[in-house]
Amino acid sequence: MTKHDDDLLGAFIPGPRAVRAPLAAGRLSGRSFAAKDVFDLAGHVTSYGHPDWAASHPAAVATAPVVTALLQAGAALAGKTKTQELAFGLTGENVWHGTPRNPAAPERFPGGSSGGSAAAVAGGAVDFALGTDTGGSVRIPASYCGIFGIRPSHGALSLAGVCALAPSLDTAGWFTRTASLLAGVGEVLLPGGPGDLGGPLLRVEDAWVNAQPEVAEALRPALEKLEQLRGRAIGLRLVPEGIDSVFDHMRMVQAEEAWATLGSWVSAHQPKFGPGVGERLAAARVVDPSDAARGRAFRRAFQARVRPLLAGGAVLVYPTSPCTAPLLSATQPEQDLVRGATLGVTAIAGLCGLPEVTLPAARVRGAPVGLSLVAAAGRDRALLGFACDAAAVLGLSV
Repeated sequence: MTKHDDDLLGAFIPGPRAVRAPLAAGRLSGRSFAAKDVFDLAGHVTSYGHPDWAASHPAAVATAPVVTALLQAGAALAGKTKTQELAFGLTGENVWHGTPRNPAAPERFPGGSSGGSAAAVAGGAVDFALGTDTGGSVRIPASYCGIFGIRPSHGALSLAGVCALAPSLDTAGWFTRTASLLAGVGEVLLPGGPGDLGGPLLRVEDAWVNAQPEVAEALRPALEKLEQLRGRAIGLRLVPEGIDSVFDHMRMVQAEEAWATLGSWVSAHQPKFGPGVGERLAAARVVDPSDAARGRAFRRAFQARVRPLLAGGAVLVYPTSPCTAPLLSATQPEQDLVRGATLGVTAIAGLCGLPEVTLPAARVRGAPVGLSLVAAAGRDRALLGFACDAAAVLGLSV
């Protein structure tokens, strides 16, 4: 791709590119990558998607270890990509730096908050890109842009030198256009773990019912092909309380932590925000501690419910997002409806600290939709191996 072409994606933050040559030869030699502008790079200011954050923070004195690991494995850093302000959103919109273009559906949002990284990969500007995922910020852009993405097990990757949002939910993940490279990056970044995912497929009915009918219908052929690979999926209900309940509890936990993390800076600098972000932070500021405590209690109970189901190597399977990416013309209330329906599903892996891979499995009226595979915590590498097998069966780019 030419420089002109990758500029048209709007994926990279404005200004001179933050580039780095490989530090050694290794598993990723010859590969290029980008990093969401939440990862520190020595000598550069991490803007966190907001000019006031950039103006109030000095240049980083050290590079985030996850970036260094990729450079040591032979990859070359091509630049830093746009993030939604303070990584607090699912559309990818950024009124300060510009909203990245969704190469797979230009009339729709790219997804957030790691939309710049997703756009850079989907548009071919880089081979892979780093993002972060708290409530779905890797999985949703991957689904919206028609690429592969992973949210690893919570705590699997170091978040040193990475801007925080809600630490008990924050993870670092990545995007690729092929399943093999998704796994290849995992070989560099992920610790070892159990290699067996010999259990059954578990079809999470709550998430399938929550999906728009046309999305569920588009993804069913992919599920059927996976059943040919692994046997008939077992249907189960994970959330008798309802997907909305999962969303409500998760957002209380996230909001309390987000204000604890960012509240001092917001109060000191009184920054202006783009659509939705300011409202979420204002709501976070006044979260009732008892509501957040109930959210944490729900998380403990939910983990006790879900984790044993996966201990024997089973894999959850369900639509990554209940819908396609919202149109750029979508109103804020329309975006909020999508957000609520989406976060109830992304919270399944998020609240339980589980690894989740999304596959670009189908399209609805030309727009991509992803299919998610979720495994037990610590089985990230095994899940990536299964994702490669699944991609082959589905006829995707292996």
